[in-house]
Amino acid sequence: MTTLRTLLIYTIAVAAIGFGWLAVGGLDFAADAPHSAPVYALIDFARERSIDVRAENIQTPPLDDPKMIAEGAEHYGAMCDGCHLAPGKSSDEFRNGLYPQPPDLVHTAIDSPAEAFWVIKHGIKGSAMPAWGASHDDATIWAMVAFLRKLPQLTPEQYKEMTPAGEHEDAHDAGAASDHNPTAP
Repeated sequence: MTTLRTLLIYTIAVAAIGFGWLAVGGLDFAADAPHSAPVYALIDFARERSIDVRAENIQTPPLDDPKMIAEGAEHYGAMCDGCHLAPGKSSDEFRNGLYPQPPDLVHTAIDSPAEAFWVIKHGIKGSAMPAWGASHDDATIWAMVAFLRKLPQLTPEQYKEMTPAGEHEDAHDAGAASDHNPTAP
């Protein structure tokens, strides 16, 4: 009985010290100040376990339909490549200012389509990942997951052909050199 009582006292003391540390602002949430390794490991573990548990029973539909992949490409180009990059696109000022840094989905294959679906639909608290389920239906989100499976295999040219971002870049480049742009050389 004394061992249980001692364990309870130590647990309460550790919790009080931890709360006190948080109460005095001990945890720096500035985006330009990375967490310490133990804090980052704890947050990373909690996030990964949360996603694993919540995506566990999600049934993945067939994701090889070219129309589905094309639809996902349109959405990715319009909403995602600013943070998660695109083939041939390097990091920019916006992405560099984010902490934690969003995953580079061009060079990182998704492990679990169900987990990718859950993250896209529900977002991630404490990051810049929005909950797209508030504005997109499940079929659209699955299309984005289908595209994510293909993304690491695409060349910059293939990506530009598939996405509206590529079309806008080409149109923007053409407009920059037009006579209608007084700042064009």
